Amino acid sequence: MASGGASLTCVDEAWADDYSELLDILKAKGSLTQGEYRGLLAHHMQHVHEAATSAARTQQYVPAARHMGTTAAHAPMRTAMGQTVQPPGQIEIGGNGMDPDYVLAQAQQAAASAQASAASAESTWLAAQHSMGLGGGMSLVRMEKYVPGKGLTFKAGPIDINLSGFINGFYTYNSPAGGMPVAGGVSTGSSGFDSSALRNGLLPAGLILKLSTTQNGIDLAAVMGMYPGINNAKNGAFNANTGGSPVGLGTAGIDFRQVYVTAGNKKWGTFKIGRDLGIFGGDAILDDATLLSVGSTGSNSAPGNTSLGRIGVGYVYADWIPQISYQSPTIKGFQGTIGILQPLDEFDFSGADANGNAYSAASTQHSSPMIQGKVTYDFKIGGLSARIWASFLTQHQQDLTESRTTTVHTALLEANGAGGIGGVYNMITPTTADVAVNPGQKTGVTAEAGEIGTKLTYGPAQFVGYYYRGSGLGTTGLFFDGVASNGRKRASEGYYVQMMYNFTKKFKLVGSYGVSNLYLAPGEKDPDLVRRNESEVGAAYYKMTDWLNLVAEYAHTSSAAHGPYKESDNSASGGMILLF
Repeated sequence: MASGGASLTCVDEAWADDYSELLDILKAKGSLTQGEYRGLLAHHMQHVHEAATSAARTQQYVPAARHMGTTAAHAPMRTAMGQTVQPPGQIEIGGNGMDPDYVLAQAQQAAASAQASAASAESTWLAAQHSMGLGGGMSLVRMEKYVPGKGLTFKAGPIDINLSGFINGFYTYNSPAGGMPVAGGVSTGSSGFDSSALRNGLLPAGLILKLSTTQNGIDLAAVMGMYPGINNAKNGAFNANTGGSPVGLGTAGIDFRQVYVTAGNKKWGTFKIGRDLGIFGGDAILDDATLLSVGSTGSNSAPGNTSLGRIGVGYVYADWIPQISYQSPTIKGFQGTIGILQPLDEFDFSGADANGNAYSAASTQHSSPMIQGKVTYDFKIGGLSARIWASFLTQHQQDLTESRTTTVHTALLEANGAGGIGGVYNMITPTTADVAVNPGQKTGVTAEAGEIGTKLTYGPAQFVGYYYRGSGLGTTGLFFDGVASNGRKRASEGYYVQMMYNFTKKFKLVGSYGVSNLYLAPGEKDPDLVRRNESEVGAAYYKMTDWLNLVAEYAHTSSAAHGPYKESDNSASGGMILLF
């Protein structure tokens, strides 16, 4: 019996079953679409039917033995396949017998039908080889079955081409609750003016192209991710993420965040080289629910590519950094990642005090790369799915400098008249210059940080908890205000907790709270410098379709300095995000 359950009643039907099995295998492997499968099968079954009809006609003309005192020796014989044939010498020509020319013609027709069926099977197999990249000719391009959230995947021979992305837009109303400016704070409370904006959320738009294949047992992939915003771009230190420019004739910003390749396999692990999300802090932002909404607005009156979400109010931004990294295979739920990354400068994010002197030191020299690493553990207990991760970061900073305002005294001599009466005037000119921190002393420091987090899912409920601590790490961005102007490192820490509950398959509510603290360095007295950024966020998400999500959100953000200054603001946002 063949897999389809048909009995092998003739040679043609045997070929038919083999061919049908071949079609089933190719369809299961994804080499044939449903339409191609049905068309080829119908075409083949037509050949099978013609061959079977021809054989039936031939059998009808086989005469029974003449009744000449029929004995067992003269009785018709039946094959193991149930076909009736005459013993030798019992087929008679003429009378009730069969025309030998007719028998020969029918046999030739049956053979031709079988040959056509075999040729069709061979043609289908060659086409399948080409579609899978096994042949030497041109490859077929076809689309894989669409899976929501996995993008669109096309197969061109041995290469998978995946296109995925998202687009979002929100109306955001920000109302300052008042207060005094805090150097390095993320609240807009001291601005004094309400603001309305049509803007992106924490995510800009994104279009990600991924090419993947396997060569010589090595899984290869190339990824390029383009992330444009909907607001006007403005040149600045943060490029496309700098506050925008809401004036006429502006153009949107494009952030090419991802450009990298990977090589490896499930047995030996995977190497990555290029620009991608950092290892330290990566899970913190990817598990943050405000990734799909707005969170803290940052600059709402002149929005750039993104809002802050929970950046600076619960974690330090992982950033998109050039890197060479290695990710191990998963062994009993454990997986490790280690990498060297492009070193980043210490950055004076908080600016300068009333006298024009910087709050923080800066650096631009790096003799060694940044090093980041992470370990994750995934497990299940009954209906509980969990992930725990821990990560570290270290980087040496050299040649620390600070911006300092100095005065230049210039003597001018004026001569009046022929005899001249000389007069000397002192002109006082303030200038700002970068000067070395503690000249003549070693000014390098090593920034260090660690983090730990967990994500727990049980039925419709989900919980995320995260904590980080650093020395020289800074706050909000990597190495923002991490070193004081006296060259000493500042300690920092932060955390956030988040609860999500899916009331239905389409509707869910999220609540989260987060804090980022920055402490003064030894010997430092800067009362205006930020001490604490925190926010509370509540959001509702409604999944209208597989692609489209509606979002409504409220966020309260506050900043406090080491002195008496405080400020806070409130934001309400509504919009949608489409993911494909």
